[in-house]
Amino acid sequence: MFRSFVSASAQLRQQQQQLPGGGPAEGIESQFSCPICLEVFHKPVSIASCVHTFCGECLQPCLQVTSPLCPLCRVPFDPKKVERSSSVEKQLASYKAPCRGCSKKVTLVKMRSHIASCSKVQEQIANCPRFVPVVPTSQPIPSNIPNRSTFVCPFCGARNLDQQELVKHCMDNHRNDPNKVVCPVCSAMPWGDPSYKSSNFLQHLLHRHKFSYDTFVDYSIDEEAALQAALALSLAEN
Repeated sequence: MFRSFVSASAQLRQQQQQLPGGGPAEGIESQFSCPICLEVFHKPVSIASCVHTFCGECLQPCLQVTSPLCPLCRVPFDPKKVERSSSVEKQLASYKAPCRGCSKKVTLVKMRSHIASCSKVQEQIANCPRFVPVVPTSQPIPSNIPNRSTFVCPFCGARNLDQQELVKHCMDNHRNDPNKVVCPVCSAMPWGDPSYKSSNFLQHLLHRHKFSYDTFVDYSIDEEAALQAALALSLAEN
């Protein structure tokens, strides 16, 4: 009995060693997921300076700025030293993982297309809780509260853009616009200067607004305290 137990343990270790990181099969997909889109890598590329890997398409917005930073570790990198990751592509073609819907083992390189056609995955998506609008109220909305949820494009005036939509809109429509404009996100903050114009607004958007201020800012504190908190955060990042 002891001999059979040892044999089974050795077999399990051998199976785990065949997987990246020695983990269970269910964890392979997460180990080969892009940190940006959180899906299995598609045409993966790697940054030479930090060796972090992303989908080629996901990394494209970072390559459009003058001094790009790695989206994961924020280390500066040379866009000319971003190369196709052939080693990751080989692993994607070699390893299999269970579909999160039907549990069928699928090679990672085919996982995206499989999930798109898997009826059980689509059923799971259909059964996800849907957004329910706020119940209408007869009470008037206070006019003195600044809108820090959606913003107006400073180039063309497009309205109702959240931070991510503002970045995408400007990248798609104003990438070559030379005009200096006021950042609508900064100007909506308690410490914001509504007259300060960014010399490179797109780079400012990508580098300074990587998270939602609503998550981190305490709007109840006064302007001086908010300014000190913002300066402390900026020093910590640098």
